[in-house]
Amino acid sequence: MNPVPTPTAPQPDRYAVIGHPVAHSQSPFIHEAFARQTGQTLTYGRIESPLDRFEATVRDFIASADPAAGLGPARGCNITLPFKFQVIPLAAQVTPRAQLARAANTLRFDANGWLADNTDGVGLVRDLQHGAGLALSGQRVLLIGAGGAAAGVLGPLLETRPAEVVVANRTVAKADSLVQRHALLAQRCGVLVRSAELAAPGRAFEVVINSSASSLGGGPVPVSPEVLGPHAFAVDLMYGAAARPFLDWATQHGARGRDGLGMLVEQAAESFHVWRGVLPRTAPVLAALRDRLAGPP
Repeated sequence: MNPVPTPTAPQPDRYAVIGHPVAHSQSPFIHEAFARQTGQTLTYGRIESPLDRFEATVRDFIASADPAAGLGPARGCNITLPFKFQVIPLAAQVTPRAQLARAANTLRFDANGWLADNTDGVGLVRDLQHGAGLALSGQRVLLIGAGGAAAGVLGPLLETRPAEVVVANRTVAKADSLVQRHALLAQRCGVLVRSAELAAPGRAFEVVINSSASSLGGGPVPVSPEVLGPHAFAVDLMYGAAARPFLDWATQHGARGRDGLGMLVEQAAESFHVWRGVLPRTAPVLAALRDRLAGPP
């Protein structure tokens, strides 16, 4: 008599962050905390992709599902540097905010094709408005940099209806392109948006956001202290040691500083919502992450 095969128990859905490098990523800690909080069953890991194999790395992740080996289906991934601009051409569906940014940090693997989204901007806005208690409406905002991070945050920033947003970049043509792409949204929101050189972006901004690679590369602060208005709020999208020089510079010149750790948690929460349909609470996860990293306030 042949034995009845024992059915294989369903394996948890799998997610990961893909980047180069990626060993430093705190995303597994964040998403595992979200899963415990919301009662979702999943695993989340890190995948380092060779610079010339991003698409293949994503497809390998999907193809690696093997219930017999305890590997459940891959349902989605986050994308970090330097691959955010490579995502959209691979997706069957692109959300409006990712389309506007022309960059994505989130993929969901649907049956009818991949969905690409960009949760960076909503993550920054939520952290500033709710985490830091900062009112953006009516403020003058300086956005330093015009790369993938700036592209992801500019649209949601405009939707908060500041009085003005200046995008300052070393290569002004790149800032011009980003501004022109957002001109219609800025018009609808009643916001003045313009590009500028780093050497002359303007003076006395109420909010200064560093999205440039200066912190990541350990370079000097790329703007003059004149950009800081009285009691300005200065934000670096990096966190930990990378953000410390910019935050110290801001404090030395009378500004309040905030790193990008809150944005990291908020954008992760929005990605979690895209994947699972549940929006987790971020405050306890951010507090736990700050304790874990002993990072700046």
